[in-house]
Amino acid sequence: MKQQNFYIIDFDSTFTQVEALDELARISLAKHPDREAIYQKIEDYTNLAMEGKLSFSESLAQRVKLLEATEEHLQKLIKHLKKKVSKSFSRNAEFFKKHADEVLIVSGGFKEFITPVVSQYHIKKENIYANTFVTTGDGKIIDYDHANPLSEEGGKVKLMHQLQLQGNLYGIGDGYSDYQLRESGLIKKFYAFTENIARESIVTKADHVTPSFDEFLYVNNLPRAISYPKNRILCLVIGDVNADSIAFLKKDGFSIRHKTEFEEKYVGDVGMLLLANGEKIDDEKLKRAVKLKTIGYLGSAKNKFSLQICSEMGIVVFDDPKGNPRNSLFIPKRVADFMNKGTTYLSSNFPNLQLPAIDKSHRLIHIHKNVPGIMAQINNIFAKHNINIVGQFLMTKGDIGYAITDINAEYDKQLFKSLKKIEHTIKFRVLY
Repeated sequence: MKQQNFYIIDFDSTFTQVEALDELARISLAKHPDREAIYQKIEDYTNLAMEGKLSFSESLAQRVKLLEATEEHLQKLIKHLKKKVSKSFSRNAEFFKKHADEVLIVSGGFKEFITPVVSQYHIKKENIYANTFVTTGDGKIIDYDHANPLSEEGGKVKLMHQLQLQGNLYGIGDGYSDYQLRESGLIKKFYAFTENIARESIVTKADHVTPSFDEFLYVNNLPRAISYPKNRILCLVIGDVNADSIAFLKKDGFSIRHKTEFEEKYVGDVGMLLLANGEKIDDEKLKRAVKLKTIGYLGSAKNKFSLQICSEMGIVVFDDPKGNPRNSLFIPKRVADFMNKGTTYLSSNFPNLQLPAIDKSHRLIHIHKNVPGIMAQINNIFAKHNINIVGQFLMTKGDIGYAITDINAEYDKQLFKSLKKIEHTIKFRVLY
């Protein structure tokens, strides 16, 4: 009999982008004359505990003491935290709905602000384990429940011993208390979540580093909002490219390597290229970049590499012949838009197609030679697999045909194999 899986997820800097107590301090102490010094003390106590350099109980006690918070401040914090849910958790809301019985939030934070935030994602209240505040009659927070195991050093380990869950347990978090679950042997694997912060002392101890929740779902073959985690797509930046462009693509989740030249070791694996003005690619190297999906060129790409080879290989090119001094992110945004939504608007070599992302659907991209009958073959395959088409778009430019199909059905991998086998197919991929 197959064992049930349980997913033990941290809250601060994991489910949300921030440390909630730090944010609460910024709300409750906004008018305090020494607020900056107190903010720093609270942040220091947080980091010392997360890195395992101070006991969690001591860190918690010191932080709560410094807060000077009320229930009114908590309501402001909740409103703020709802906007700070980590992007990869937010886009995978459907996963939490389908796996509500298997997801547990286990945190050293407080139920008063955690429950309203995670409940939006169909996480059951009985599966939320956290500390609770002690307040006075007029709503001032003065302490916390010291009897709660999560208020103690090693609290997550103590709690999980009490719960005695039977099955495969996987832990996802950014701090030392999350790693302790793995160290204790209570969970099968510990995934260091680094979308918001990467603590080197924790990353080195993890079974797997997951830069996003998409990565966790991907390696465990679980349903997810995007087909392939962006952190697995190698984006190679070549030459003198401004820092803003690199930061933009890095923030979007792509795996960035910044080099002075197109090194041989990257040719077979690169998925995206961002080239500084003046950089060139020889034909032989371009032909071997079989995973390359798009090139962004910060200037005119004319005579810098072969647009014909790019078109034949299904590589979408964006360049900027006139220059865009007012918008340094013009090309990075075009490249990211193509990778995220399939948008080819203002491409140098592909049909111009601009589409919004559609919720609760899957987007399939089919690049092919512009010959008669391709769309009929594509749609025959969809009909054979009983696929319901939400939207479909086809544009051609010269020898290239570019088709995007949005479907709302669950699919099997045989569908993809059939689409790839269509004669004259150049590239096929599932976008999300």
